[in-house]
Amino acid sequence: MNRNAISILRTSLISLLVIVIAGYSLFQAQKLIRGPVIDIYTPENGATYNQTLIEIEGRARNIAYLNLNDRPIFTDKNGYFSEKLLLSPGYNIIKLDARDKFKNYTEKRLEIILKEY
Repeated sequence: MNRNAISILRTSLISLLVIVIAGYSLFQAQKLIRGPVIDIYTPENGATYNQTLIEIEGRARNIAYLNLNDRPIFTDKNGYFSEKLLLSPGYNIIKLDARDKFKNYTEKRLEIILKEY
């Protein structure tokens, strides 16, 4: 091989290595960029219930801490959570908030109505 071909091969390999490292870094940094994520499956916002005990189910990702009405709750290894909650008669506000290890914060609020008997 001549020197020109070796130079092109070396430049191509270095460029490929830089692209792979940059792509991997962006993939790993997406947790930092996106921050914590809370998905609530049940109950739906604005729902009306006839029973005082409800179950809140959902999934939280990229979190270090998760709170339900300022009370810590825990997720399984895949990020799913399920908590029972007693409603007061009338209008209820349920707050879920999460923080990740980089101190990014997110919050979800549900407004639920419990019909009085």
